[in-house]
Amino acid sequence: MDAGRAIKVMIVDDHAVVRSGLSAFLLAFDDLEHVGDATGGADAVSKCIALRPDVVLMDLVMPDVDGAEATRRIKEACPQVQVIALTSHKEDDLVQGALKAGALSYLLKNVSADELAGAIRAAYAGRPTLAPEAAEVLIKAATESPEEDGLTRRELEILGLMVTGSSNPDIAEKLFVSRSTIKFHVSNILMKLGAATRTEAVAIALQRKLVQ
Repeated sequence: MDAGRAIKVMIVDDHAVVRSGLSAFLLAFDDLEHVGDATGGADAVSKCIALRPDVVLMDLVMPDVDGAEATRRIKEACPQVQVIALTSHKEDDLVQGALKAGALSYLLKNVSADELAGAIRAAYAGRPTLAPEAAEVLIKAATESPEEDGLTRRELEILGLMVTGSSNPDIAEKLFVSRSTIKFHVSNILMKLGAATRTEAVAIALQRKLVQ
């Protein structure tokens, strides 16, 4: 890598105000260059191939292709690009999903400007940066036995509510999280169970006695 040039950074977030704020943040550092934005996961993959950034700041919960899947596709198409998951969420399965997909770092959006700039520089050099909450998840995962069928405790909790007939909005309200977060979890549950629909996932859960 050429140490004499600015680090090229691409922003991926479905909220315009977040993209605008991150763009302004990058302007404050001479060694960081904002090369483009993407409004969702699918857009991120095509933009990454076209723009060839050094580092991608990746939101995780987005309405089309989620950040973990976008990260996986980016690492397949552009393995040299480093991805920093930058999100408001710190659920265990989101952290593990992003890192398994190939994200180098995991930070929360309350990170300071200097800390984020440092994380971008570290990612460019191939060094990870983890929010304390993300590090805690990894430590816990290393010391706990695996969950049923690869489902996390949070996913089993959501699966249990699906079995009772609760809709995504119902589950989001009960668990005090956003609907997009629940949509992300439900998608993961279907994938892990090999189910095509919610109904099939519920049938598998009951057959395998995954939930009470």
